[in-house]
Amino acid sequence: MVIKRDKIEIISDILTSIQEKNNKIKITHILYKANLSYNKLKEYLDELLNKNLIEEYYDKKHKYFRLTKKGNEYLEKIKQMTKFIETFDI
Repeated sequence: MVIKRDKIEIISDILTSIQEKNNKIKITHILYKANLSYNKLKEYLDELLNKNLIEEYYDKKHKYFRLTKKGNEYLEKIKQMTKFIETFDI
């Protein structure tokens, strides 16, 4: 049985992967950690960029992503909600 992740879980995986790499991660690393196709990941990254949860920047010739302050706050709220939901053990 395949269990699909919902949108919040996918966004959490993307933001967590960025946070774990100290806000300096290339798209290919996000791709592997979030376990998404390139096209799906691109859709999510565009949405996160538009909502100012992440930003992209260039270091020499490579493009990296990092969380914004808003992105850090959003991720923290997701973690709090997840812990709260897990306390019900349904």
